[in-house]
Amino acid sequence: MSVRMPCVRRKRPSLFTAGAASLALLTTACGGSGGSSAAPKEFSYLSVTENTTVKTALTSMSGGACKAANEALPLKVETVPQASLDQKLQLLAGQDALPVQFAAGNAPALTQQLARSGKVADLEKELKELGVYDQLEPGAVSTIKALYGGKLEVLPYEYNVEGIFYNKKLFRENGLKTPATWDELVSAAAKLQDGGVQPFTASGQQGWPLTRLISGYLYRSLGPDALKAVADGKAKLTDPEYVKAAEEIAGLGRKGYFGKGVGSIDYDTAMNQFLNGKAAMFYMGSWALANISDEKQNKVGAENVGFMPFPAVSGGAGAIDQYPSNVGLGITLAAKSFDGKTGDWVSCITKNYGSTALKDHGSISGFKVNTEVMDANDVTTQVRKTISESQRNVLWFEALFSTKATTVSQTNAAGLVTGSMKPEAFMQTVQDALTAK
Repeated sequence: MSVRMPCVRRKRPSLFTAGAASLALLTTACGGSGGSSAAPKEFSYLSVTENTTVKTALTSMSGGACKAANEALPLKVETVPQASLDQKLQLLAGQDALPVQFAAGNAPALTQQLARSGKVADLEKELKELGVYDQLEPGAVSTIKALYGGKLEVLPYEYNVEGIFYNKKLFRENGLKTPATWDELVSAAAKLQDGGVQPFTASGQQGWPLTRLISGYLYRSLGPDALKAVADGKAKLTDPEYVKAAEEIAGLGRKGYFGKGVGSIDYDTAMNQFLNGKAAMFYMGSWALANISDEKQNKVGAENVGFMPFPAVSGGAGAIDQYPSNVGLGITLAAKSFDGKTGDWVSCITKNYGSTALKDHGSISGFKVNTEVMDANDVTTQVRKTISESQRNVLWFEALFSTKATTVSQTNAAGLVTGSMKPEAFMQTVQDALTAK
């Protein structure tokens, strides 16, 4: 949710899978600095085949809002399959031939290595000099810096926050208000269950929709640095306060709140259960707005869908307005080719991409929307408001995990909620995978 990042589509986010071997190759390939400056002849952009939104939006802008920038530096888009992206970047970096703009590596570590080698532009410095740094949503900046070692190393062409989508009609029929605390959420689930309504739907097959609930509880109970402390070795998932989070999520499963067969349910099935009114709540990211806004998919009606943050934990150190978030597959710019003409393109993108993506694709980015765009429905408006008001966001359970620990976590998540794996054993298994990295 390695790291899970969406590629602007209606399916689940794609997986960051860059491993230690690719980083070793990159260290050799990027041994030097960014090289001498060379004025680019094109605004070359290396994208991934799976993501059509960014290239389509930029192509549209090249003939509209960014026409002047395009005439001076014509847009040229090349695509590669996302699975081949890291290898392509390593090759280009070794040849000192990175394009002006490119999809960042599948793991933040890859982009950080490029940055240390002088290959990636200092985006915070460049955007401030261009006077457009304020065109980025603060929450998106916070998320990028959390992922990239405190630095703004990619631009937020995509920005998602996560929370709980809920069926307002089912809540009304069962006399429920939107839960603000964990205890209220559990109580609401019990009342829904008693009323013959399945409280939650989630994909146990994918696993990450369940582990997102664990991290949600951890961030609310221990604060926004709960999982960074684990990554830094200052805490362990086997510590009692961490096991407590797994116990709470296991308790939802023990009471049957995820329905039957959660371990075999895939992403699409979980989505369909919610959109067909067969479950009252669905933890998911804002990329689900595309499905919610599709009348063919959403049988309950977008007007009956609400969005709430993961609730507060009584006495917890976290804040209810700290939303788990991600910026999809980040996009960055090469240091070598960042000149005045590139700056003109970047200025235009930061001022106009947010509006273009929302208007033409229904896609929410981390750029501010500077022109009025009619939202498809109230829940989209609600999520956009959430994004614009968020200042500090958090990550997700596996965001700072190794690839091995991510796989172990997501593979065993279903066992946690079905009762085949005790909370202590689940956290121990994931911690062992982290330690073995």
